[in-house]
Amino acid sequence: MAGFTHDGDDSSRPAVGTQSVLVSEPPATATSTKAAERSGYTSPVTQHNPLQRQENAAKHAAIQAPAANPVNRDHHRPSGSRWPSHGWPMDDPAPAYGALDLGTNNCRLLLAKPSRRGFRVVDAFSRIIRLGEGVAQTGQLSNAAMDRTVEALRVCAAKLNRSGTQRVRCVATEACRIAGNGGDFLARVKDELDLDIEILSREDEAGLAVAGCSSLIDYRSDYVLVFDIGGGSSELVWLDIQGQDSAATRAAPCDRHGLRPAMAAWTSLPVGVVTLAETFGGRSVTPDVFEAMVAHVEGLIRPFEDKHRFCDRTRDANIHLLGTSGTVTTVAGIHLGLPRYDRSRVDGCWMHTRDVHDITYSLLDRSYEERVAEPCIGLDRADLVLAGCAILEAVLRTWPSERLRVADRGLREGILTTLMSEDGVYRAGRRRRGGRGN
Repeated sequence: MAGFTHDGDDSSRPAVGTQSVLVSEPPATATSTKAAERSGYTSPVTQHNPLQRQENAAKHAAIQAPAANPVNRDHHRPSGSRWPSHGWPMDDPAPAYGALDLGTNNCRLLLAKPSRRGFRVVDAFSRIIRLGEGVAQTGQLSNAAMDRTVEALRVCAAKLNRSGTQRVRCVATEACRIAGNGGDFLARVKDELDLDIEILSREDEAGLAVAGCSSLIDYRSDYVLVFDIGGGSSELVWLDIQGQDSAATRAAPCDRHGLRPAMAAWTSLPVGVVTLAETFGGRSVTPDVFEAMVAHVEGLIRPFEDKHRFCDRTRDANIHLLGTSGTVTTVAGIHLGLPRYDRSRVDGCWMHTRDVHDITYSLLDRSYEERVAEPCIGLDRADLVLAGCAILEAVLRTWPSERLRVADRGLREGILTTLMSEDGVYRAGRRRRGGRGN
């Protein structure tokens, strides 16, 4: 896999396996769901078939059968057996680099060392902290949310202190951007934990997300839409890669701002899974409520599309979508019929967008308790997943495309790539030539 050898998943859900890029064939279309019929949406929507899920899972298991390693809820990732060395000794004296992403919903840390193929992850941590809970209504971070977050950051600070990192970049996103007490909270973190966390601009957040998943771009396309559905905001980046030299862009994956040279236009929508679920409800979502969610997000997208006219620009072009978010990886895990989330099966896989619609409307047909029981969702995400699906649905309705590639990587990987590139120690590996996924 080009770019880096990051493997395993550190999101707050069960995960197993090591990373590889897997190209999936879209399964055959079946019957439309009742929820889809109620929505009035005319794109192909198929019934989620449990037998088909089993067949898909068996097919992908035949390609690669990962080992089942139990993991903790918070997914502390100690250096050692969980992270394969790929030929590099675990006591390698090369300096480590760190990236901390304090989001609206999650607190995530990634530690890595330069390698022959980008970088090798040596430690990671993720915990759902819901820092932005209620901030859309009150304009303030709550005391409970700040306390939860400090405890997660305390774990991150300990890992950074033990790792002896050469360079670290710690960033906060939408919750701290919009909260009136966001700056005060980060000052508290500095005082208590000696962590310097900067509030990332929306433009830099979009650019770093692109840099983090750029090795998954199909450079045979004309345009690629990279999107990151977050907790409090969602970033959309259109790339114009016509005539781009893929080898050159892999060698120099980002400029000094962390942005791809091929970036044609970008926007940051002030909506994410937490804020949308708080506005419309996340536990009991009827088809009418779901359609209201989609319409709300479409209204936020419309000014961006009206300005840049990507529907017209890409009408006869070869395009694909590249999604980096918990929503997209969850949908992919369910599509693959995974008994529990496995990053090695999800990261880099291709989906046909009709299968994305299938999963969305199958989830809409399920109760909250049934969503909790879904192994790729669980209790922490069951009240947010339909809000994420509504944002994803709005993107697909605005810019129809047959192909979606799934990235379980993004902002942190973009930070690490940028830091190592600035120090002249980042070396992109050979990109595996995979299928087109359709």
